[in-house]
Amino acid sequence: MEETPQLFPVLFGLWRFYDVRAELPTARELGEQLMHLAQRVGDPAFLLQAHFALGVTSYWFGELTSARAHFEHGLALYDPQQQSSYLVLFGHDPGVACYFFAALVLWSLGYPDQALEKSHQALALAEELVHPFNLAWALCFAAMLHQYRREVQATKERAESAMALCAEHGFPQWLAVGRMMQGWALAEQGQREAGIEQMRQGLAAWRATGAELGRPGFLSPLVELHWRLGQTKEGLSAVAEGLEVVERYGEHLWEAELHRLKGELLLTQTEDEAEACFRQAIEIARRLQAKSLELRATVSLCRLWQKQGKGEEARQMLAEICAWFTEGFDTPDLKEAKALLKEL
Repeated sequence: MEETPQLFPVLFGLWRFYDVRAELPTARELGEQLMHLAQRVGDPAFLLQAHFALGVTSYWFGELTSARAHFEHGLALYDPQQQSSYLVLFGHDPGVACYFFAALVLWSLGYPDQALEKSHQALALAEELVHPFNLAWALCFAAMLHQYRREVQATKERAESAMALCAEHGFPQWLAVGRMMQGWALAEQGQREAGIEQMRQGLAAWRATGAELGRPGFLSPLVELHWRLGQTKEGLSAVAEGLEVVERYGEHLWEAELHRLKGELLLTQTEDEAEACFRQAIEIARRLQAKSLELRATVSLCRLWQKQGKGEEARQMLAEICAWFTEGFDTPDLKEAKALLKEL
């Protein structure tokens, strides 16, 4: 029993190792061991980290409601007076981490404004800590959230701030994420080829650190850019890479988006296969309760139905999911959906 407190940080380090390499079943096992040990010890700091570990693993598996619950439990246990202890034991502040992962979960679940608020809380806390790694981490996740929300300038600004901090302090993994986010913003601002190349370089740098986690999510915006440029072959190759990661590691979070984008890429070749991809994307998103991704897939399907003369069927389907949303009406995804609904 006396060894238990000393064992916890060691297990947490192992969890981190397997998590970043996307070996999610092993990461979950370790997360459950962390929870068991934390409950035996009764230490709130250990319980907080155990909830964080299980929340992160659940998030990548696509178990969004479970992930949300873990991060909420973690934030309820967070004690600002223990910040120095957290940093010594675990190398990061779990309050910052729970806030920004909660932001990504909330976006996926269909709450983009609540997600933005959580991201702001993560950044505010990270800035208070005066700890470069936590701030770089939070800035990268803020850039990712803005990219999910399709906010180009905000993505660029957060990414560039993160890159400057990572370059100064030597955080190659998060410098790679910043490069990917900056590359996406550059592409959206008209520098398509340069942006795509930077995203590819960033992804290669991410993997060069030994990281595999998150690859489907990093590939999805790259696929979308290939689609917009009419680069079907390159886009389908990136989709295949992303889906292979989903199959190998069970990282289902972005599976729906990859199928949607595959459908968009196939649309010029075969409408039947494209429709099947859109339907599959909707089915997966519904299973995960990923409303933001369900909305995108529904817009893609309804646009196809509009072209095929199925306007009323499309209108009913799109109206149903638009009515579900209670926030985020100024985001490009919902604006696009509302505009199409008006056309229908």
